[in-house]
Amino acid sequence: MSATTNIQDGAKRQGSHLSRSGRAEFGQGSASALSMKWSALHNAASAVALLAGEEARGMTPEIRNFPAVIRDVGGWQRELADQGIADLAAVMEPGLCALLAVHARGRHPHGAAQALWQEFLTARDTILALIPPGGSHGPKRIS
Repeated sequence: MSATTNIQDGAKRQGSHLSRSGRAEFGQGSASALSMKWSALHNAASAVALLAGEEARGMTPEIRNFPAVIRDVGGWQRELADQGIADLAAVMEPGLCALLAVHARGRHPHGAAQALWQEFLTARDTILALIPPGGSHGPKRIS
């Protein structure tokens, strides 16, 4: 199933209270898990960037705060973010493993790393676009 199909299906189920996997949402705890996945993806992407000869830019506040902001947005955007992050991880994990295997054999996987790096940036930007305009001011704070 393509990412576009996942996005279209998710938009149709705006009112759903369950994620695509049938798991209930658990508020702050699930945001924490999402934060860990988001951070791990960016760590993997940094390694890919290095193999591609690119400079991995630091995380901006918008990127760093994404998991908490999307938690606050909720609804279908949150569901699509969860699915998008899972899809991106499914691409990055074997891709990085393959690049490291090639590198360990003394080869330079520059071209493949460059392609994976660009794929990561495009997918990440698509996931970040799930935050509605004006919704990226950071997570809500409880006083």
